[in-house]
Amino acid sequence: MRVELKNKVVLITGASSGIGALVAKLLSEKGAIPVLTARSRDKMLELSASIRGEHAVYEMDVTSEQQVQEVISQVQARYGKIDVLLNNAGYGEFISFKEASLDHFQGMMDVNYMGTVRCTHAVLPFMLQLGQGHIVNVASIAGKMATAKSTGYSASKHAVLGLTNALRQELRGSGVRVSAVNPGPIDTPFFDRADPNGNYIRNIRWFMMSPDKVARAIVSVIERRKPELDLPWTASFGVKVMQLFPRLSEAIFGRFMNKK
Repeated sequence: MRVELKNKVVLITGASSGIGALVAKLLSEKGAIPVLTARSRDKMLELSASIRGEHAVYEMDVTSEQQVQEVISQVQARYGKIDVLLNNAGYGEFISFKEASLDHFQGMMDVNYMGTVRCTHAVLPFMLQLGQGHIVNVASIAGKMATAKSTGYSASKHAVLGLTNALRQELRGSGVRVSAVNPGPIDTPFFDRADPNGNYIRNIRWFMMSPDKVARAIVSVIERRKPELDLPWTASFGVKVMQLFPRLSEAIFGRFMNKK
């Protein structure tokens, strides 16, 4: 059953660029009210100028518990509800474990995982009070199929998936749905930081998905309330094979997967 998005308030983290910005535009076209949140107010205001429908802009750093609480309370007071929380904020850095500092791991865990926890923790009481809502966490296929030089990033996305799956069970029957979207490589500014020398992109460019495709898939998950979606289908197939035959899969696909 497809949910009508008209007048639905959708709070999006990491909405200043990339997937978050595209989802905001698509939601607005469907009559929803996207609430843009990110650290870069200037980028959001630039995006805001291209959105015709009703929407809102709030500067918010997901690593700040105080700021997350304040912004979400303001949105709740303004609209009286938050129908959907899209936890999209995140980043990656590809580096070998032996070369990585502890800050490398802590930074990604703080944004990718704890950012999701902070926002969900702040929004959930309002959703439970209304007896309805939808939490959509943008994780990664890396959370299921880890590769070399992504120990920090993969660990943070494994954590997001663990949180998502456990919370879904806890909230069963509450009226609040919980979903995960697990995309593979996407052609976005994500790789400006993750792969500054461009080696990884050159090796897997043929496999990269367009941002528009992923954004539309996320909107579809919101509309259909699908519990989980892996992208692309080839990655979803690969995950299933690896889960069933881990040693064989590593021997066969290891060289293909480790392109960083």
